[in-house]
Amino acid sequence: MLKGHKIALFVILLFSLLASRNLFKSGYFPMHDDLQMMRQLELEKCFLDGQIPCRWVPDMGYGFGVPLFNFYPPLPYLIGETFRILGFAFTATARLTFALSIIASGITMYFLAKEFFGRIGGVLSSIFYIWAPYHAVDVYVRGAMNEAWALTWFPLIFLFSYRLITNHKSLVTKNVVLLALSYAFLLMSHNLMVLIFTPFFGIWVVLHLWRESAWSRLPHLVISGIWAFGLSAFFTLPALTENGLTQIKGQLVGYYDYTAHFVSLNQLLISRFWGYGPSVWVEADDGMSFQIGHLHWILSIVVGLMLLVRGIMAVRNRNIKKDQLLLIGVFLFFVGWFASYMTHLKSFWIYRSISQLSYIQFPWRFLTITTFAFSFLVGFLPGIFAKLKSKRGFLLKLFVTPPQIFVTLFLAIALVILNWGYFKVERTGPVTDEEKFSGEAWRIQQTAGIYDYLPIYAKTAPTGPQTVLAEFMDGEGNLAFPAQGTYWGKFIANVESEEAKLRVNILYFPGWKIFLKDDLNIREVPSFIPEEERWGRMWINLPKGEHLVYAQFFNTPVRTYGNIISLGAWFLLISSLVWKKKFSVKI
Repeated sequence: MLKGHKIALFVILLFSLLASRNLFKSGYFPMHDDLQMMRQLELEKCFLDGQIPCRWVPDMGYGFGVPLFNFYPPLPYLIGETFRILGFAFTATARLTFALSIIASGITMYFLAKEFFGRIGGVLSSIFYIWAPYHAVDVYVRGAMNEAWALTWFPLIFLFSYRLITNHKSLVTKNVVLLALSYAFLLMSHNLMVLIFTPFFGIWVVLHLWRESAWSRLPHLVISGIWAFGLSAFFTLPALTENGLTQIKGQLVGYYDYTAHFVSLNQLLISRFWGYGPSVWVEADDGMSFQIGHLHWILSIVVGLMLLVRGIMAVRNRNIKKDQLLLIGVFLFFVGWFASYMTHLKSFWIYRSISQLSYIQFPWRFLTITTFAFSFLVGFLPGIFAKLKSKRGFLLKLFVTPPQIFVTLFLAIALVILNWGYFKVERTGPVTDEEKFSGEAWRIQQTAGIYDYLPIYAKTAPTGPQTVLAEFMDGEGNLAFPAQGTYWGKFIANVESEEAKLRVNILYFPGWKIFLKDDLNIREVPSFIPEEERWGRMWINLPKGEHLVYAQFFNTPVRTYGNIISLGAWFLLISSLVWKKKFSVKI
């Protein structure tokens, strides 16, 4: 499949490497979400400890643990683990995973745009996607690993849904599988991007079902969607049903209240300000850029005017439904500008009408959709100039190279020159893994975002680190041989008084159980959280004697069902691929 695309992919790789050039330097760089190494470390610890899928991480929450990956999408860190297996340090792994997201997004956009505009149009759309200002914000300013990877899956979801609707029946199964995989990867990359992207995707699907009169493919699309949910159910099902067990509402107030983060027209269209600071209430104090990109929005207007002329002609000839490029272009134009509108205060009435939109936190997240739509849209331009050449012979004298190639090179180079200064780190420091995972840097990572997934059983977040696994709170005795993993902890308690109360310094969350082993008997002992326990740690009562106390984090029924569904969905996927391969060989 890639053989005929070698030159195009080489060009895309070149522009991707230019955009990610700073990510191949040694050291590390500051970012808003400076937990990339920490999350990678915790995921790796889970895997080494046999906690698969990873849900509970022991070092965050000031060392008392939180159910991070029960709610935080794991896919980018699963990808990052590939670099760890190859021997890269955590610092390099974070940088290379960011770089790979840039490269991958360019490649996926190429294959989508190429489907409609040919290879040259696909290359131009890809370069615009890579070099969009908000793409640089995601990687170099915010350090939004999951959002950067979500940009990779948008084009594939559009592409395989289109092929599922329009391709021959013999390719239905293939496209069902590929669409399911692409959507599952989005579900495992960024929860909020699913919320933002899905309505636009739904319209895209309906548009092609209507144009092709292919409503018979609707069941296949539904199957693909169910399959995608099944592939990601190990994560998606608990994330949807158990989020009420955390203080998730804390992510929607104060700084994270969406009303504080609308942007102005000046910031979207005019300003070329670039900074590495935060988004704040007052525009003048905003420390980061929210620009669409001058070339992105100006060229969207240019294409829009061309589509208007084309649309008038189509109306006269009564062939609107037959003009696929016209319909796609108009759709992308309105999607891009509507998404831009959703970043502006004027759209407040929509947020107020749809309460779920408050979970987006930052309205400027809609710039992901604007970036996607406008980058896709510019793929029209090379084809338009190619048609001008074929209809106007005198243009041959104006271009040494074919006009579509000239236009593509000109726009690509102009874009890179305009946005070159955005695609770089603020500064690089000679930070090692050891330095990042020790001292004050370690403390900051343990406590960063501590309220994000803090269990509701905690009245307040811990204000000090875990220093011991357990301790006597009432009664007399001593503790020995403490040990702790990612989802378990154990120690020997020698209770000298008739009864004692012990506090296990792990935050309670459904799934944690504590067992006692006395001689040959193993029994579960109920844990409780007394009124005076502010941090939500588990307490137990112990009788006199020596006990092996073992605490373990188990799956709830919902998590178990999610695991089983995902295992079944992946087994079905692998089986279908193997069967297809054997069938193809037989034919």
